[in-house]
Amino acid sequence: MNPFAYHTPETPEEVLTLLHEHGDEAKLMAGGTALVIMMKQRLVLPETLISLHRLRGLDAVQEVNGALHLGALLTHRAAENTPLLHARLPVLAETYRHVATVRIRNVATVGGALAHADPNQDPPVTLLALDARVQLTSVAGSREVLLTDFFTDYYETVLRPDELLTAIRVPIPPPHTGSAYIKFLPRTADDYATVGVAATVRLDPATGTCQDCRIALGSVGSTPLRAPQAEGVVRGQQLTPELLREAGAVAQQQTDPISDTRGSADYKRAMAGVFVRRALEQAWQRAQAASS
Repeated sequence: MNPFAYHTPETPEEVLTLLHEHGDEAKLMAGGTALVIMMKQRLVLPETLISLHRLRGLDAVQEVNGALHLGALLTHRAAENTPLLHARLPVLAETYRHVATVRIRNVATVGGALAHADPNQDPPVTLLALDARVQLTSVAGSREVLLTDFFTDYYETVLRPDELLTAIRVPIPPPHTGSAYIKFLPRTADDYATVGVAATVRLDPATGTCQDCRIALGSVGSTPLRAPQAEGVVRGQQLTPELLREAGAVAQQQTDPISDTRGSADYKRAMAGVFVRRALEQAWQRAQAASS
């Protein structure tokens, strides 16, 4: 590692002041599960490192105005075990439970993972399907950004050097809604997925037709991505095997995977179609159960 100045502020205000002073020269460290590795590999060489481990109050889960607010310093392990998350957004608790290993989940934070912007992570996919927003704060004030607009490229986001990601806001789904997240692991539980897909389906309880649908995919592009064309195929329709196949085929066309140790680009694209079908079917079944 290169030499760096190390700061341990105790309030968000102190963090924001340091970010304002140091800008691009500074890096924030929450859990450090990704940053420390990148620093050891000399992929990231910050002149200033700002630790967030002394901050308080940014790790809560609260229900406010029809949405759950997740503090950015909430760990993955705390998220998977939070009763409010299980009651209101069970698919999100399920997703966090399937991230890597317990050792990683005990340290990694929900905000840090989003800011890291690795397109192979699990939670961003489910959060996209749930229409989440992130709160970004600087000395100049705060702004909310839809997660669909947050990621811009590999490990890149709209987060400015002087901003701190402070919270994630996830709307509580309306009645008659079902959600699912599934992924294909090529090897062990702590490996990245070959493909991950989340789907949310809201049904008309009188007719059983789909009133709304959101589909998100991970590990098949430079960012986690939504599949709006595939969503359009599903809206207003009844569940049939043919519909699922069509939605999967359309979603495939929106992917842009790369070949790596977890599969060739063609294989990932094919698996994206398969897992879109499976996630949609599971979400639809959960929506039917919620409507009965």
